[in-house]
Amino acid sequence: MFDASLRPLVDRLLFPVGGWLARRGVSANNVTFAGFGLGVGAAMAVAVGAFWVAAFLIVANRLADGLDGAVAQASRPTDLGGYLDITLDFLFYSAIPFAFAAYDPANALAASFLIFSFVGTGSSFLAFAIIAQKRGISTDIRGKKTFFYLGGLTEGGETIIFLLAIVVLPQFFVPMAFGFGALCWITTFTRIQAAISMFD
Repeated sequence: MFDASLRPLVDRLLFPVGGWLARRGVSANNVTFAGFGLGVGAAMAVAVGAFWVAAFLIVANRLADGLDGAVAQASRPTDLGGYLDITLDFLFYSAIPFAFAAYDPANALAASFLIFSFVGTGSSFLAFAIIAQKRGISTDIRGKKTFFYLGGLTEGGETIIFLLAIVVLPQFFVPMAFGFGALCWITTFTRIQAAISMFD
């Protein structure tokens, strides 16, 4: 929901840094893997109850996620880079609720529902992108991407806010997980409706 409006600001902040890294031989894939490592570290921190460490690492992971695209634009975007970016993002998103279940088994049901909800948003997003690519449908509203980005109520910006909220206020994980999961399902259903209207 916020991603399209935030994109120009993010690009202005990260593109100079991305260009600087690219000129020094750092590849976008290097940044993607480094960011994923930070995300794994965040999940490990959650699992042991180091929530403020997790918050710092989540912010670092998300900065790396924006920075890899800036490096790619300053050098040469690749299909592999686009694949790694989205794959590792979804693994990271699911790792945080899984870590909450590892931290306290009482969180397991809410964590499972949240991961189930992420499957809905992820699959509806990626399936739409495949058909859009096949039909030559494109958009740059969320920046120049490897494939079509279909929006929704819970996009990247909202997910970042949510992940930070649950690590800052871990005692409210269960209600927040169910609430955000419900919003994810609204996103999934609106994407399915968009696919029905565009692809039928």
